[in-house]
Amino acid sequence: MNTTEFAQKLLVGIKDFLAWLGFPRHIMDTLDEVIFLILIIITSFIFAAIVHAVSVHITKKILKRKNISFLTSLIKYGALRKLTAIIPPLIISALLPVGFDTHSRWFVVCDKITWIYFCVALIFSVNAILNTVGDTLRNNKQLQNRPLKGFIQILQFLFSCVIVIIIISILINKSPFNLITGLGAFTAVIMLIFQDPILGLVAGVMISEDDMLRIGDWIEMPQNNINGIVTDISLDVVKVRNFDNTIVTVPPYSLVSGSFTNWRGMCDSGGRRIMQEYTLKLDYIKPCTPEFLERMKAFDKDLAQFITQKQEQAAEGKIANTDNPDGLVNGTIDTNAGLLRAYLTIYLKRHPFVNKDLLLMVRILAPTENGLPLQIYCFSSNKNWPSYESIQAEIMEHFVSVLPAFELYPYQSSGARETIISSYIESGKIDLSEIDGIPWHSVLPTENQDKTEERK
Repeated sequence: MNTTEFAQKLLVGIKDFLAWLGFPRHIMDTLDEVIFLILIIITSFIFAAIVHAVSVHITKKILKRKNISFLTSLIKYGALRKLTAIIPPLIISALLPVGFDTHSRWFVVCDKITWIYFCVALIFSVNAILNTVGDTLRNNKQLQNRPLKGFIQILQFLFSCVIVIIIISILINKSPFNLITGLGAFTAVIMLIFQDPILGLVAGVMISEDDMLRIGDWIEMPQNNINGIVTDISLDVVKVRNFDNTIVTVPPYSLVSGSFTNWRGMCDSGGRRIMQEYTLKLDYIKPCTPEFLERMKAFDKDLAQFITQKQEQAAEGKIANTDNPDGLVNGTIDTNAGLLRAYLTIYLKRHPFVNKDLLLMVRILAPTENGLPLQIYCFSSNKNWPSYESIQAEIMEHFVSVLPAFELYPYQSSGARETIISSYIESGKIDLSEIDGIPWHSVLPTENQDKTEERK
């Protein structure tokens, strides 16, 4: 016995039962259809609940034996429940002609409601399936860096638009194709209403095709107060977690239409750039005397070897301060600033956390009113932010600490206190031991004591 025969027997049984109860004929003709409708609705939902329970039970049994990401996502998004929700309208639609005259008002109204319910349930079920597919694809290493969420949302949006058109056609008894062809007159209105999704769609395609942005990228966009890690890319919004843990959201088209800095290249490279400088006082830059060079040989073993080889080259009449054929670093023994450049280059080359395969140099910049800038340019092999800052600080602290050994000093704006101390020192009318805060390299204690004794 098929479903139709079962429905017909059920309808006959309802009529017999109502006749046994003594209902009048004109009431019974209407009441039996209502009872039949209620029974097929209850039956269809019970059947859907049974199918849902069985499918969930089987899925969980499979997941206990083997972890399948697709099935896990089905449970996560409730896709099984939403899929079984389309069963009741299909059953009801198939059984309605049995209990109702196809030309009656009851049939027309019930049939429309049934198919509208089916369309709505179909939207939710297809969206759940697409979300499940999206989660599964994101676990694929080859597709991890693609903005799949945006493409999934595009498909969901397009499918929802089609279903909405179908629902409207059901309500007004018109063909969906007639509605689609008639939408041309409302193109401007549609563009205005769906402006953001359309712009997001175009931006999402451009971001994906040009590989401009990935989840996990560090981007910087000062005009939108963005400086952090991309956590989500969707059709209508890009979420960024700033380094102060604030969340900033921007539409994708603002990234395409504007400009932003993506630090992915730095993260994928072998190091993170260090570019810092100190400004040297010009009046302390001077030629190196033989006595000064001999004294500097005792300062550092590698620097001593550099000075010795440079002196040998000078004795032979060779001048090679750049791209030295003997493998020496760029620098000179002509001035204390050139010798400092050589020493700092040697120091960076032997530093354990400086990448030797990337560009490394110590260079002089254009002089300013404050002096001569000496810049360190290299790359930290450790790109982690706290570690990078620690390495950079260590290098610059060493830089400023060795300046006095080369008889060089950084520029500092003098204040009232420094002016008073300088006046005391120049006048020689006070014992230097009574003044606190004199830089240790400003004066030599033995010489100052002798001068003080002479003045006394």
